[in-house]
Amino acid sequence: MSLTPSLLPRAYLVQGVVSGVSFAAGYAIGAVIQWIWEYLGLRWPAGKTGRWLGWGIGIVTAAITLFSLYQTTGWQNAVRAAMNQPPADNTDPFLVVLVALVPALMLVAVGTVLVLSVRFVSRKLFGRLPRRVSFLLSLVAVGVTAAVLFNGVLLQGGLRAADAFFQQLDAIATDGTAPPANPNSSGSAQSLVAWETIGRDGRTYVETGPTQADIEAMTGRPAMEPLRTYVSMRSAPTVEGRAQMALEEMLRIGSFDRSILVIATPVGTGWVDPASMDSVEYLWDGDIASVALQYSYLISPLSLVVEPDYGREAAQALFNAVYGYWRTLPPDDRPELWLSGLSLGAHNSQASTNLYSIVGDPINGALWAGPPFTSRVWRDATSAREPGSPEWRPVLGDSTTVRFGNNGQELLDEGGEWGPIRVAFIQYPSDPIVFFSFASLVQTPAWMIGERGPGVTPELHWYPVATLLQLGMDMALGLSAPVGYGHKYSASHYTDTWLALTEPPGWDEARLAALKQRLSDEENARWGD
Repeated sequence: MSLTPSLLPRAYLVQGVVSGVSFAAGYAIGAVIQWIWEYLGLRWPAGKTGRWLGWGIGIVTAAITLFSLYQTTGWQNAVRAAMNQPPADNTDPFLVVLVALVPALMLVAVGTVLVLSVRFVSRKLFGRLPRRVSFLLSLVAVGVTAAVLFNGVLLQGGLRAADAFFQQLDAIATDGTAPPANPNSSGSAQSLVAWETIGRDGRTYVETGPTQADIEAMTGRPAMEPLRTYVSMRSAPTVEGRAQMALEEMLRIGSFDRSILVIATPVGTGWVDPASMDSVEYLWDGDIASVALQYSYLISPLSLVVEPDYGREAAQALFNAVYGYWRTLPPDDRPELWLSGLSLGAHNSQASTNLYSIVGDPINGALWAGPPFTSRVWRDATSAREPGSPEWRPVLGDSTTVRFGNNGQELLDEGGEWGPIRVAFIQYPSDPIVFFSFASLVQTPAWMIGERGPGVTPELHWYPVATLLQLGMDMALGLSAPVGYGHKYSASHYTDTWLALTEPPGWDEARLAALKQRLSDEENARWGD
């Protein structure tokens, strides 16, 4: 069943890993069933009946396996077709088998060692304790020992090594680059943020956005230079100090004098999605300021495991600093205040404030793209959706406060008046970061019931265990999808969403089409598509 399609297309190497792990999981389940069978005193049929039954099961299993291997290319092409991608000629099913042998044999070997260890300890205890008690104690002892070795030695040691590696990479990758000449840029000679403390992704954020000249050339109208503030982890020793530094830098360059102010929460490494920021800066003719605060060196999945609280604490500290100053300004003489974030950035941005605590003086809203399935606000809003609206495209009440979109255009088409706070979620139905669920181990996810969302093949079906493993691998491959699918969010969709949320003046269909084309060209060059 691991060969069947899931949310994203898989190359033979990835498919082999999924199939190998699935085989090991199936082997383990079979071993447990056999143990329960024998524990209950049941026996396999003897004689010819047992042999025929064994042969029958073997033949059926082999037939299903061969059929699945034969169908592999067609199944993967069904996923590609849903994403408007050309079909693959061959997905090398026999290479899948060869690759699958490696994780399958490794995991079965580990499982065998654990079983033999339980039996060994149980035999040592059996002379002193009843058989069932000795077995239970040996099971607990071996399980605890294995968990301590894996989590305390292998996992934590590996994660610490990864943290040190990514921290060093963040520093080395920036050696030799000159600080920006623009005095309003973070890291400039006039800046409160030292250039040498800003890492790779922070420098990308500071240096690569559209300039005043770029915007004027695009729109044919007078524009301003967008203001971007970035503070890295090395810029100050504490998260509170970094948040205060960000606020002081914003005050230095006049961020609160602009029409729009965005608190952009980055992903784990400190990267801020340019597709989002570039689009809103163009839409507002540069009359916009944004600020971002790095909270980790690790890629998002590792950051969520190793430093689950760091991102939330950093997002809260920055929000409290910015919002605390913003609310002291006259309501008619301050910028609109927005939150934004992609992936883990969306997750931490949602945790940056309790909306109930700001209801007396609310911010204007938020744009959260690709929120991970663990995101509290997203999960609560999805659970409260109107009956009949699918999980991949929820409708919440009268849509005056929260709207969900798969491409941004729905927010424009939905019509109706917004309330005082406007929140938009962009989520692709094919994004495994959003729609992964541990419950898929034993039950069909809600988004797989009924009509499938755009980009999801109707050939996708739920299977116990296998679907969980497929979605888990899909999460690791989220950025392998083409732009507009998976976890790779499109500048065009960001543009429509920011347009619906902030309602910038002076944009007709022709201007929007030209802007989207420009952003799309830049995006394709950035991703190498």
